[in-house]
Amino acid sequence: MPAVQADLRARGFVGLRVVGDVHGDAAAFEHAVAGAEAAGLFLLQLGDLTDHGPDSPDVLRRMFALLETRRGRFLLGNHDHKLRRALLGQRVRMTAEGLGRTLAQLAAAPDGPALTARAIAEIGTAPAWLRLGQWLFVHGGWHPRMLREPSPPQAGAQKPDPLLSRALFGQVTGRMMPDGFPERLHDWVDRIPAGFTLYCGHERRATDGRPFVQAGEGGGRAVFLDTGAGKGGHLSWIDLPF
Repeated sequence: MPAVQADLRARGFVGLRVVGDVHGDAAAFEHAVAGAEAAGLFLLQLGDLTDHGPDSPDVLRRMFALLETRRGRFLLGNHDHKLRRALLGQRVRMTAEGLGRTLAQLAAAPDGPALTARAIAEIGTAPAWLRLGQWLFVHGGWHPRMLREPSPPQAGAQKPDPLLSRALFGQVTGRMMPDGFPERLHDWVDRIPAGFTLYCGHERRATDGRPFVQAGEGGGRAVFLDTGAGKGGHLSWIDLPF
């Protein structure tokens, strides 16, 4: 979107810092934020801010500060969507080391009630996918309709339809793998048009600690930025100059 890029340029940004799944790794996220601010980069985080790591509340504080100063944005991830539902008292499946840990950390935080209210509001309006020129951004998986249709304005407050489910969870078969995770397909990468690069998270596909890049048959490519932050790995990001 030329207008978006022009607005960011007018506000002094020279590019984007695209940050993968944080999952409560507040120290690593602080490094990403500080580096982006020093370099004049707008920070775009690809979803899954919380769960698993040691300090999800501080990740939320830092992200909300970026929103307030208009220096960053986060996309809607499946963990964010589930967190909002849990904070509203809805029944969700959770693990002790994942969402259970985040809820315990929020309960213990002195500003827990304020963070809870802010999380409900911000997650409810977070975009599920974005396009900036030839750059595409989504948490889980892409679909060609995302080139033509903007993200729903209240994506985080909705029950996922098929398109929103693709954005949050990728493409799944309904079968479970031996490691307990859903079986996922990646042939949607072949439908990314030539000249476009998609940046996504959700799935730790890297085998060498670096973001995983998959070229598609249609000429586009996908860059998977989840490298295990909060889960024994580390946080990754990519800087994209305008």
